[in-house]
Parts: sequence; C-alpha cells; structure tokens
Amino acid sequence: MNLTISGHHVEVTPALREYVMNKLERPTRHLEAVSVDVLLSVEMMKGKNRLQKAEVTFRVKGKEIFVEQSHEDLYAAIDQLMDKLDRQVCRHNDRHKPARGRSQVDDFLDQMKEQDDSPSQGHHQGNRQGDAEAASSVSA
Repeated sequence: MNLTISGHHVEVTPALREYVMNKLERPTRHLEAVSVDVLLSVEMMKGKNRLQKAEVTFRVKGKEIFVEQSHEDLYAAIDQLMDKLDRQVCRHNDRHKPARGRSQVDDFLDQMKEQDDSPSQGHHQGNRQGDAEAASSVSA
C-alpha cells in the first residue's frame, strides 16, 4: 500500500503521522488499498476561528473512495473521517461480493432434509410412540 500524508498550512508531525496510520488500520482490515492519500489542512474562517479539515482518497482496484471531514480539532476530524471511510469501505465490500451459486434458502432446505433423514430422529419418534402406548395402557 502506498501511503501519502501531507499537510496544507499544517506541519505533519511524527505524532500526527502515527495517529493517522493507526486509524487507517481499521479500513484496510476490510479492504486492501492500492494507495491512500491523506491531506490535512487548516481553513481560516472569519475572526480567529480555524476549521481543521481532513481528506482521504482511498484507491482500490477499480474504485476510488474519497472522504472529507471538518472539525475545530484536527484529531476529532481524523476520527470522524476514519469512521466515514470505514463505513464506505464496508458498503463497497457489500456491493461487490461475488454472487453465490445457491441461495441461502436452498442451503437451509438442504440442512432440513439432512436432519429429517438422520437416524437419531427416528429413534426419538419411536420413544414418543412407546411413551404414548404406555400411557394409554396405564389409563385403560
């Protein structure tokens, strides 16, 4: 995986780089990325307010997932960004699962048929019939 972490009006410290790398473990656990580009930036707002912004481009085979998040705190923006990215990666996996040859209903019906054919159930039914005959002979 090719990882690029850059800052725009922000110095990317080793602690910040390590934090981003640790947070990227969760999305990459679901899907192996070809490359990941992370951009951390500061946007000046009116007055003295600064809005911290984090963006990530997560490239996989045949798809590019882009997510951005803004917050007053850069670490909070990264946390929210990785949550969004993880949800999108999971959604991508769900949409691109290979088609199954058989449906789950067919598998369930086969399991039920196997249970009906098993000899252990016939033994239980015999006991139930024997119990019913014993109960009827006692009451007679």
